[in-house]
Amino acid sequence: MTLISLVVPCYNEQASIPIFYQTVEKILTTFANNSGHYQWEYWFINDGSTDQTLDELEILNTKDPNRVHYIDFTRNFGKEAALLAGLTQADGQFVGVMDVDLQDPPELLPKMIELLKTTDNDVIATQRTDRTGEPKLRSWCSDKFYHLINRISNIKMRSGVRDFRLMRRSVVTAIISLPEYNRFSKGIFNWVGFKTTYLPFSHRDRVAGKTHWSFKQLFSYSLDGIMDFSAVPLAIASWIGILAFITSILGLIFIVSRALIYGDPTIGWPSLVTIILMVGGIQLFCLGIIGKYISKIYLETKHRPLYLIKKER
Repeated sequence: MTLISLVVPCYNEQASIPIFYQTVEKILTTFANNSGHYQWEYWFINDGSTDQTLDELEILNTKDPNRVHYIDFTRNFGKEAALLAGLTQADGQFVGVMDVDLQDPPELLPKMIELLKTTDNDVIATQRTDRTGEPKLRSWCSDKFYHLINRISNIKMRSGVRDFRLMRRSVVTAIISLPEYNRFSKGIFNWVGFKTTYLPFSHRDRVAGKTHWSFKQLFSYSLDGIMDFSAVPLAIASWIGILAFITSILGLIFIVSRALIYGDPTIGWPSLVTIILMVGGIQLFCLGIIGKYISKIYLETKHRPLYLIKKER
């Protein structure tokens, strides 16, 4: 009997949880009745929700204690921590990651299970083929992020690929073996390798509630991804410094030459102040890039846990 574990991070999703459970149960029950030899379990991760999410999880656990399990964090640690916690607890030979808002179509689960069972693929991932209903600026920025990170990183990431995927136990073991504190799952999923097939699907709206990802959070998350999987920003800071140095040398040669030839000393403190401010801004920009990497090193050296569990069922 093959056990399938579904890891489902939750943050203020009290309205989505019952709908998610009923929908997935119906699909997997029908699939298991037709194909047999499958069991499944849920690992819901309550990531410091401030609504009634925990109450909904407790209701489901009481109703179906053999299948429904949950972890309650002491506070909000973020989706990356929730994913790691769920993957660590999951016992299945096949382990899936899904969003509870049903933007990840559960109808794909039977096909994903069959592909993993009958082929030599290690991961069956999903890829959204359109961004209908999403703000144009967010879609544009997302596309540019993937274009940029694929240019500056050795780890290639496809645009539109979701966290929604089904993995063999060997892949999960590899993912949770990575000890880093700063985690960017989209990059980690690709970094560990393994043979992966992508299933396309069209955009879906949330079944309830609203997204908790603001544009600012997504932008910060994208910067984390770039710095976690590329050292090019450090190289850019170095090249900016070199370019500024060469420019200053050329400027010095020009000023001295003009003074020797025309006997006209350079005047004008406003231009001098402007240049000083420009050079100072470049230096602060480069220091900011270096400081961001140093801050990540600082967090890694603390060896703090990625999450703390208040309750587990």
